[in-house]
Amino acid sequence: MSASKHMESAEVRIKHCLNKNELEFVAKRRNHIHQSLKKLKICCNQGEVPNIALLGSGGGQRAMVGLLGSLDQLQKAGLLDCILYLSGVSGSTWCMASLYQEPDWSTQLEVVKDTIIHRLIGPAVTRRDAFAKLKKYYYGKDIFSLTDVWAVLVVTSYVKEIDEHPLTDQQNRHDKDPFPIYTAIDKQCKQSKKEDPWFELTPFEAGYSNTGAFVDAYNFGSQFENGYKIKHQPEIDMLYLQALCGSALADREEIMKFLWEKIKEFFKHLKSTMEMEMFEDLRKEDSNTPPNECYQVLMDLVDMNLSILNGKDPSALDKSIRTMLNKLAGDKNMLFQKKKLNLTEKEAAKQYMKQYTVDICNSLSHCAGFWPLDICFSIVKCMGLWIWGRKYDFLHNMTEKTVPSTLLESETRDYIDAGLLLNSPYFSVLREDRDIDLIISLDFSDGDPFKTVKEAAAMCGKLNIPFPEVNIPSEEANNPKDVYVFKCQNAPTVIHMPLFNVVNCGDKVEAWKYDYRTFQGPYSHKKITKLLDVAGENISNNKDCLLEQIRLAIWSKILH
Repeated sequence: MSASKHMESAEVRIKHCLNKNELEFVAKRRNHIHQSLKKLKICCNQGEVPNIALLGSGGGQRAMVGLLGSLDQLQKAGLLDCILYLSGVSGSTWCMASLYQEPDWSTQLEVVKDTIIHRLIGPAVTRRDAFAKLKKYYYGKDIFSLTDVWAVLVVTSYVKEIDEHPLTDQQNRHDKDPFPIYTAIDKQCKQSKKEDPWFELTPFEAGYSNTGAFVDAYNFGSQFENGYKIKHQPEIDMLYLQALCGSALADREEIMKFLWEKIKEFFKHLKSTMEMEMFEDLRKEDSNTPPNECYQVLMDLVDMNLSILNGKDPSALDKSIRTMLNKLAGDKNMLFQKKKLNLTEKEAAKQYMKQYTVDICNSLSHCAGFWPLDICFSIVKCMGLWIWGRKYDFLHNMTEKTVPSTLLESETRDYIDAGLLLNSPYFSVLREDRDIDLIISLDFSDGDPFKTVKEAAAMCGKLNIPFPEVNIPSEEANNPKDVYVFKCQNAPTVIHMPLFNVVNCGDKVEAWKYDYRTFQGPYSHKKITKLLDVAGENISNNKDCLLEQIRLAIWSKILH
């Protein structure tokens, strides 16, 4: 799409209907699905073609590989061409991002799958390339957050690439593929528990699924005032999108420990690279701001945060920081809290450390004016304030009564992994205007194999969104079968398929779960192959069930 056409669609769209590009795609795709059904010997009229959505849950690399194996078997069974929408959360979006790099990937899935696997078992992204990418993120836009850091330091370690393609590259290149919907949530809406948190990103639009407030995908992240763009920001690329959608690998404390360790390792490497030769030039330019001393304060600050999280006494590090600050201060007055730290009160200690971290970064703001120390200080400050996925609010200062007032008042919004609220993207496809008849839910979650579908049912009940009742036999709660069908009148039928189950894993369900924990390093070739096979079995073993539910969905449309 040309820049001029992007400018024409820069205005915010408040409406409960599909945008014209999606409508055009759906019309073409339904024709394709009609022909695919005929090949499967399922006869129906054009208007009776069911709208089928395939959902991939979160689950890190387990979800990424599990979805790939499932799609491969769906294609071999002739069922992939019957899918209208493909929507993902967290790790499933990593798989989607890889697939949609290739035009009409579903027509050459075996080749695309092998290419992805080859990359996943290949060499990691070099640290030099990672730092160069982080530098682009930092200097290329107004707002920097931990999502940029997560993208470069964590997501790349799993997906083994820096994908700089913008999301809008997926426009008009996938006529033979399902329509992709990537999902996240609005952090402030999640915390308030009052407004619509569900946020979706497609190649054409980004916005709030239930509220019906959208902006052109090219302009998501740009600054808006009263519905019109006033300052452009670079379009998000697919690496950033994967980080935005996929950062819920564990609870907050575990993420903090993990990320502080990653940052510590990154800072150490940064100092030893040629990039840090800049320090010597800075020393010559400003003898009152020795970069190495600033760097040492940063490293002590990182270690101090880790000490607090691990329940260790940080007093030696605190003393080192204060000594170095006094040395750096000279005649300057550096302000930071001097209240005594009480480690016995865990939450109070965390709050103390949050303020302490921000105070130290503010005190050394003169150091942060130098590259690459400015990136380092920004990362540490973002950690202290826990800033993720911050973007300009495209609804700022609008006067739209159908939109929650908090979405209209704030200058920025924070977007995070939808798995922190619901680990499957039900609400992206439950929009009334998408008119879904059948949902195939591939669940790659940790823990309770029915948590996503039960929570979806409960949330839909509160929001008066049609959804079938979910009843699970107690004896199957921890030992699930490979397929469950939930249905009722005037609601989409939901086919729920837990990844590890008594059919494909026998009596070793817990062993499989342990071998494929969410919070672990990238998988080996052997682990990937085994996971592809076990995920694929869920599809191949239930081809008849899937076909039967497609036929019933058609019959339901005929009756209505």
